[in-house]
Amino acid sequence: MSKKEPVLIRINSIADYHEALQLPKPQHPLFSITDFSKNKHIHPTVETTFQLNLYCISIKEDAQCVLGYGPHQYDFREGLMTFFKPGQMISVDPDTAHAEVGYSLVFHPDFIRTYDLAHKIGSYSFFDYEVNEALFLSDREKEQIRNIGKGILSEYDSPIDSYSQDAIVSFIELLLVYSQRFYNRQFITRKVHNVPLVSRFEQLLDQYFEAETQHKGLPQVGYFAERLNMSKNYLSDLLRLQTGESAQNHIQHKLIEKAKDLLSRSELSVAEIAYQLGFEQPQSLNRLFKKKTELSPLEFRRKMATS
Repeated sequence: MSKKEPVLIRINSIADYHEALQLPKPQHPLFSITDFSKNKHIHPTVETTFQLNLYCISIKEDAQCVLGYGPHQYDFREGLMTFFKPGQMISVDPDTAHAEVGYSLVFHPDFIRTYDLAHKIGSYSFFDYEVNEALFLSDREKEQIRNIGKGILSEYDSPIDSYSQDAIVSFIELLLVYSQRFYNRQFITRKVHNVPLVSRFEQLLDQYFEAETQHKGLPQVGYFAERLNMSKNYLSDLLRLQTGESAQNHIQHKLIEKAKDLLSRSELSVAEIAYQLGFEQPQSLNRLFKKKTELSPLEFRRKMATS
Protein backbone atom coordinates (compact mmCIF):
# COMPACT_ATOMS: atom_id res chain seq x y z
CA MET A 1 0.00 0.00 0.00
CA SER A 2 1.52 3.33 -1.02
CA LYS A 3 2.02 6.04 1.55
CA LYS A 4 -0.41 8.93 1.28
CA GLU A 5 1.06 12.23 0.15
CA PRO A 6 1.36 15.04 2.73
CA VAL A 7 -1.44 17.59 2.65
CA LEU A 8 -1.27 21.39 2.85
CA ILE A 9 -4.29 23.17 4.33
CA ARG A 10 -4.58 26.95 4.42
CA ILE A 11 -6.48 28.32 7.39
CA ASN A 12 -7.75 31.81 6.58
CA SER A 13 -10.70 32.10 8.95
CA ILE A 14 -12.05 30.80 12.23
CA ALA A 15 -14.57 28.74 10.25
CA ASP A 16 -11.67 27.14 8.29
CA TYR A 17 -9.93 26.29 11.58
CA HIS A 18 -13.01 24.59 13.04
CA GLU A 19 -13.66 22.71 9.84
CA ALA A 20 -10.07 21.45 9.58
CA LEU A 21 -10.08 20.13 13.16
CA GLN A 22 -13.71 18.93 12.97
CA LEU A 23 -14.77 21.13 15.87
CA PRO A 24 -18.31 22.42 16.51
CA LYS A 25 -19.18 25.61 14.65
CA PRO A 26 -17.56 28.71 16.20
CA GLN A 27 -19.65 31.10 18.28
CA HIS A 28 -17.83 34.16 16.92
CA PRO A 29 -16.63 34.75 13.33
CA LEU A 30 -13.28 36.22 14.40
CA PHE A 31 -12.45 34.46 17.67
CA SER A 32 -12.56 30.94 19.08
CA ILE A 33 -11.38 29.12 22.20
CA THR A 34 -11.34 25.35 22.53
CA ASP A 35 -11.29 23.56 25.88
CA PHE A 36 -9.54 20.24 25.10
CA SER A 37 -11.35 18.46 27.93
CA LYS A 38 -14.74 19.28 26.37
CA ASN A 39 -14.15 19.46 22.63
CA LYS A 40 -11.92 16.86 21.03
CA HIS A 41 -10.19 18.18 17.96
CA ILE A 42 -9.41 15.55 15.35
CA HIS A 43 -5.91 14.86 14.09
CA PRO A 44 -5.56 14.60 10.31
CA THR A 45 -5.21 11.03 9.06
CA VAL A 46 -2.18 11.90 6.93
CA GLU A 47 0.84 14.11 7.53
CA THR A 48 -0.58 17.61 7.27
CA THR A 49 0.92 21.07 7.16
CA PHE A 50 -1.26 24.01 8.10
CA GLN A 51 -0.62 27.52 6.84
CA LEU A 52 -2.20 29.41 9.69
CA ASN A 53 -3.29 32.95 8.83
CA LEU A 54 -4.57 33.53 12.36
CA TYR A 55 -3.07 34.14 15.77
CA CYS A 56 -3.03 30.98 17.86
CA ILE A 57 -2.07 30.56 21.53
CA SER A 58 -2.22 27.08 23.07
CA ILE A 59 -1.52 25.52 26.45
CA LYS A 60 -1.19 21.74 26.41
CA GLU A 61 -0.66 20.00 29.72
CA ASP A 62 -0.62 16.31 28.86
CA ALA A 63 0.06 16.02 25.15
CA GLN A 64 2.49 13.50 23.73
CA CYS A 65 2.43 15.43 20.50
CA VAL A 66 4.93 15.90 17.73
CA LEU A 67 4.92 19.24 15.98
CA GLY A 68 7.00 20.18 12.99
CA TYR A 69 8.42 23.60 12.26
CA GLY A 70 10.61 23.87 9.18
CA PRO A 71 12.84 20.79 8.85
CA HIS A 72 12.70 19.87 12.56
CA GLN A 73 10.32 17.88 14.73
CA TYR A 74 9.77 18.34 18.45
CA ASP A 75 8.30 15.90 20.95
CA PHE A 76 6.60 17.53 23.94
CA ARG A 77 5.53 15.60 27.02
CA GLU A 78 5.22 18.43 29.55
CA GLY A 79 2.83 21.33 30.00
CA LEU A 80 3.74 24.03 27.55
CA MET A 81 2.53 27.10 25.71
CA THR A 82 3.04 27.78 22.04
CA PHE A 83 2.43 30.98 20.07
CA PHE A 84 1.82 31.35 16.35
CA LYS A 85 1.15 34.44 14.28
CA PRO A 86 -0.49 34.74 10.85
CA GLY A 87 1.51 33.24 8.00
CA GLN A 88 3.36 30.54 9.91
CA MET A 89 3.50 26.91 8.77
CA ILE A 90 2.79 24.09 11.25
CA SER A 91 2.95 20.38 10.50
CA VAL A 92 1.23 17.68 12.55
CA ASP A 93 2.08 14.00 12.82
CA PRO A 94 -1.18 12.01 12.51
CA ASP A 95 0.14 9.12 14.64
CA THR A 96 0.55 11.05 17.90
CA ALA A 97 -2.02 11.68 20.61
CA HIS A 98 -3.69 15.04 20.96
CA ALA A 99 -3.97 17.04 24.17
CA GLU A 100 -6.63 16.05 26.69
CA VAL A 101 -6.09 18.98 29.06
CA GLY A 102 -5.63 22.62 28.12
CA TYR A 103 -7.06 25.03 25.62
CA SER A 104 -6.29 26.80 22.39
CA LEU A 105 -7.45 30.28 21.52
CA VAL A 106 -7.43 31.46 17.93
CA PHE A 107 -8.28 34.89 16.61
CA HIS A 108 -8.24 36.72 13.31
CA PRO A 109 -6.12 39.92 13.11
CA ASP A 110 -9.36 41.84 12.52
CA PHE A 111 -10.56 40.85 16.00
CA ILE A 112 -8.00 43.23 17.58
CA ARG A 113 -7.73 45.68 14.67
CA THR A 114 -9.31 48.65 16.49
CA TYR A 115 -7.53 48.04 19.80
CA ASP A 116 -4.10 49.13 21.06
CA LEU A 117 -3.17 45.44 21.13
CA ALA A 118 -3.05 45.43 17.32
CA HIS A 119 -0.01 47.74 17.53
CA LYS A 120 1.55 46.13 20.61
CA ILE A 121 1.28 42.48 19.65
CA GLY A 122 4.29 42.77 17.34
CA SER A 123 6.47 43.57 20.37
CA TYR A 124 5.88 40.09 21.81
CA SER A 125 8.84 38.42 20.14
CA PHE A 126 7.84 34.91 21.25
CA PHE A 127 5.40 34.80 18.32
CA ASP A 128 8.55 34.40 16.20
CA TYR A 129 10.15 31.68 18.32
CA GLU A 130 10.60 28.19 16.95
CA VAL A 131 8.41 25.35 18.24
CA ASN A 132 11.29 23.92 20.28
CA GLU A 133 11.44 27.25 22.14
CA ALA A 134 7.99 26.74 23.66
CA LEU A 135 7.20 28.10 27.12
CA PHE A 136 7.33 25.47 29.86
CA LEU A 137 5.21 26.38 32.87
CA SER A 138 5.55 25.70 36.58
CA ASP A 139 2.49 24.39 38.43
CA ARG A 140 1.76 27.86 39.76
CA GLU A 141 2.11 29.41 36.31
CA LYS A 142 -0.19 26.76 34.84
CA GLU A 143 -2.85 27.73 37.38
CA GLN A 144 -2.56 31.41 36.50
CA ILE A 145 -2.88 30.64 32.78
CA ARG A 146 -5.83 28.31 33.47
CA ASN A 147 -7.62 31.10 35.32
CA ILE A 148 -7.21 33.48 32.40
CA GLY A 149 -8.49 30.74 30.11
CA LYS A 150 -11.55 30.26 32.32
CA GLY A 151 -12.29 33.98 32.05
CA ILE A 152 -12.07 33.87 28.26
CA LEU A 153 -14.21 30.72 28.09
CA SER A 154 -16.84 32.35 30.29
CA GLU A 155 -17.04 35.34 27.94
CA TYR A 156 -17.04 33.11 24.85
CA ASP A 157 -19.89 30.96 26.17
CA SER A 158 -22.00 33.94 27.28
CA PRO A 159 -24.42 35.81 25.01
CA ILE A 160 -22.55 38.45 22.99
CA ASP A 161 -23.09 42.05 24.11
CA SER A 162 -21.31 45.37 23.57
CA TYR A 163 -18.67 44.49 26.17
CA SER A 164 -17.82 40.94 25.06
CA GLN A 165 -15.04 41.82 22.64
CA ASP A 166 -13.50 44.39 25.00
CA ALA A 167 -13.39 41.79 27.77
CA ILE A 168 -11.84 39.08 25.60
CA VAL A 169 -9.20 41.42 24.17
CA SER A 170 -8.31 42.48 27.74
CA PHE A 171 -7.90 38.83 28.71
CA ILE A 172 -5.65 38.24 25.67
CA GLU A 173 -3.48 41.21 26.67
CA LEU A 174 -3.20 39.85 30.21
CA LEU A 175 -2.29 36.42 28.85
CA LEU A 176 0.51 37.93 26.74
CA VAL A 177 1.88 39.97 29.65
CA TYR A 178 2.02 36.86 31.85
CA SER A 179 3.60 34.88 29.02
CA GLN A 180 6.36 37.49 28.68
CA ARG A 181 6.95 37.33 32.43
CA PHE A 182 7.12 33.53 32.39
CA TYR A 183 9.53 33.50 29.44
CA ASN A 184 11.84 35.80 31.39
CA ARG A 185 11.63 33.35 34.28
CA GLN A 186 12.44 30.49 31.90
CA PHE A 187 15.56 32.27 30.67
CA ILE A 188 16.68 32.78 34.29
CA THR A 189 15.89 29.30 35.62
CA ARG A 190 17.60 27.69 32.64
CA LYS A 191 20.64 29.90 33.08
CA VAL A 192 22.91 26.90 33.60
CA HIS A 193 21.96 25.71 30.12
CA ASN A 194 21.92 29.18 28.57
CA VAL A 195 25.38 30.35 29.66
CA PRO A 196 27.20 27.85 27.38
CA LEU A 197 25.01 29.08 24.53
CA VAL A 198 26.07 32.67 25.20
CA SER A 199 29.71 31.55 25.17
CA ARG A 200 29.12 29.61 21.97
CA PHE A 201 27.62 32.70 20.35
CA GLU A 202 30.74 34.70 21.23
CA GLN A 203 32.94 31.94 19.81
CA LEU A 204 30.98 31.91 16.56
CA LEU A 205 31.27 35.68 16.36
CA ASP A 206 35.05 35.49 16.77
CA GLN A 207 35.28 32.72 14.17
CA TYR A 208 33.25 34.80 11.72
CA PHE A 209 35.75 37.63 11.87
CA GLU A 210 38.72 35.27 11.62
CA ALA A 211 37.45 34.19 8.19
CA GLU A 212 37.46 36.27 5.02
CA THR A 213 34.49 38.42 6.03
CA GLN A 214 34.65 40.71 3.00
CA HIS A 215 33.23 37.82 0.95
CA LYS A 216 30.35 37.27 3.38
CA GLY A 217 29.20 40.77 4.18
CA LEU A 218 28.25 41.97 7.64
CA PRO A 219 27.39 39.24 10.16
CA GLN A 220 23.64 38.75 10.58
CA VAL A 221 21.77 37.53 13.66
CA GLY A 222 20.13 34.80 11.58
CA TYR A 223 23.55 33.34 10.67
CA PHE A 224 24.36 32.67 14.34
CA ALA A 225 20.82 31.68 15.33
CA GLU A 226 20.81 28.97 12.66
CA ARG A 227 24.08 27.52 13.94
CA LEU A 228 22.76 27.54 17.51
CA ASN A 229 19.45 25.93 16.46
CA MET A 230 17.44 28.91 17.64
CA SER A 231 15.17 31.50 16.15
CA LYS A 232 16.59 35.02 15.76
CA ASN A 233 14.21 36.45 18.35
CA TYR A 234 14.86 33.74 20.94
CA LEU A 235 18.62 34.20 20.64
CA SER A 236 18.34 37.97 20.91
CA ASP A 237 15.98 37.82 23.89
CA LEU A 238 18.17 35.27 25.66
CA LEU A 239 21.29 37.40 25.15
CA ARG A 240 19.46 40.54 26.26
CA LEU A 241 18.39 38.92 29.53
CA GLN A 242 21.76 37.24 30.18
CA THR A 243 24.04 40.11 29.13
CA GLY A 244 21.85 43.20 28.88
CA GLU A 245 22.39 43.50 25.13
CA SER A 246 20.63 42.09 22.08
CA ALA A 247 22.37 39.89 19.52
CA GLN A 248 22.59 42.86 17.13
CA ASN A 249 24.31 44.97 19.80
CA HIS A 250 26.82 42.17 20.41
CA ILE A 251 27.59 42.08 16.70
CA GLN A 252 27.98 45.86 16.49
CA HIS A 253 30.24 45.87 19.56
CA LYS A 254 32.46 43.25 17.95
CA LEU A 255 32.56 45.23 14.69
CA ILE A 256 33.70 48.34 16.54
CA GLU A 257 36.37 46.42 18.46
CA LYS A 258 37.70 44.92 15.23
CA ALA A 259 37.67 48.34 13.58
CA LYS A 260 39.54 49.87 16.52
CA ASP A 261 42.15 47.13 16.33
CA LEU A 262 42.71 47.68 12.61
CA LEU A 263 42.79 51.46 12.99
CA SER A 264 45.38 51.19 15.75
CA ARG A 265 47.60 48.43 14.39
CA SER A 266 47.50 48.78 10.61
CA GLU A 267 47.93 51.43 7.94
CA LEU A 268 44.77 50.38 6.10
CA SER A 269 42.49 53.21 5.03
CA VAL A 270 39.06 53.55 6.58
CA ALA A 271 37.54 52.35 3.30
CA GLU A 272 39.77 49.26 3.26
CA ILE A 273 38.86 48.48 6.88
CA ALA A 274 35.16 48.91 6.11
CA TYR A 275 35.31 46.46 3.20
CA GLN A 276 37.37 43.99 5.24
CA LEU A 277 34.74 44.00 7.98
CA GLY A 278 31.92 43.43 5.50
CA PHE A 279 30.47 46.93 5.01
CA GLU A 280 29.32 47.72 1.50
CA GLN A 281 30.06 51.44 1.93
CA PRO A 282 32.74 53.14 4.09
CA GLN A 283 30.11 55.68 5.19
CA SER A 284 28.23 52.92 7.00
CA LEU A 285 31.27 52.15 9.16
CA ASN A 286 31.75 55.87 9.80
CA ARG A 287 28.15 56.26 11.02
CA LEU A 288 28.21 53.20 13.27
CA PHE A 289 31.66 54.03 14.68
CA LYS A 290 30.68 57.60 15.55
CA LYS A 291 27.37 56.45 17.04
CA LYS A 292 29.13 53.99 19.34
CA THR A 293 32.29 55.97 20.22
CA GLU A 294 31.39 59.64 19.53
CA LEU A 295 34.50 59.75 17.33
CA SER A 296 34.97 59.19 13.61
CA PRO A 297 37.40 56.39 12.64
CA LEU A 298 40.04 58.96 11.62
CA GLU A 299 39.60 60.89 14.89
CA PHE A 300 40.04 57.63 16.82
CA ARG A 301 43.20 56.80 14.81
CA ARG A 302 44.69 60.24 15.53
CA LYS A 303 43.82 59.92 19.22
CA MET A 304 45.60 56.53 19.40
CA ALA A 305 48.62 57.89 17.58
CA THR A 306 49.10 60.66 20.14
CA SER A 307 48.36 58.66 23.27
